[in-house]
Amino acid sequence: MDIGLSSASFYPNVNTEDSVAVMKNLGFKLGELFLNSDSEYEESFGRLLLEQKLKNNFIINSVHAFSSSFEPYLFDEYKRRREDAFLKFKKVCKLAGLLGARCYTFHGMKYRKLKEVPRNFIFDVYNKLIYTAGEQGVKLCQENVFWCLSSNIDFLRELRDKCIYPIYFTLDIKQAYRAGKTPEEYIDVMGSALENLHLNDRDDKNSCLLPGKGNVDYKKILCKLKEIGYNKVGIIEVYSDNYKDYSQLKMAKDYICSIFNS
Repeated sequence: MDIGLSSASFYPNVNTEDSVAVMKNLGFKLGELFLNSDSEYEESFGRLLLEQKLKNNFIINSVHAFSSSFEPYLFDEYKRRREDAFLKFKKVCKLAGLLGARCYTFHGMKYRKLKEVPRNFIFDVYNKLIYTAGEQGVKLCQENVFWCLSSNIDFLRELRDKCIYPIYFTLDIKQAYRAGKTPEEYIDVMGSALENLHLNDRDDKNSCLLPGKGNVDYKKILCKLKEIGYNKVGIIEVYSDNYKDYSQLKMAKDYICSIFNS
């Protein structure tokens, strides 16, 4: 498994366009780019990122938008708000395609009780989003996020079963535990549609730590991943206050590699 890094791990201290060189200098050959503002969805900014990608011989596996600013409104009942949000979504998909990203890591709707969700309407929106991403050669990867509807395992199962076009998934370890679930429970439903993996750790006092600094049983997770044949990409995604210096990010990579590539 190839181990990468998310530029979100530098927020707010490093500009997105500068994060590519930082990640490459740390020994990461691939990663996920987190777009931190609306201006970073523009094609002109995408070309700046593409320049950095080529200059540093770096693989952009996935992109992640400043999702709370528009993704929940893709499902809004007010049509004009929904259409405005969709314009932003299209920009991110186009930028992802320009960068050669495989995946768009997607948060989607805020949490609601599943019985309150208008299924047909929601699945129609998802079909439109999946198709739009696919036009750019990008897979829409629904991430399990504890404050979103995607934390609900039954909802994820319905997405797999009822969308016309295939939907894919990003598994985030810390988000699973925050939702009161285990990563293995999400892997069971994501199965072969799992395309992206966010690696982090936790303990009884901290919900996010660098891999190797908490009590997550990575060997158990690895066994579950092997069951579904997952051997794609693992992206270390933490917060900038989870480490004191960049050398700790390299140590986290070494820790993951010692387990996943053993």
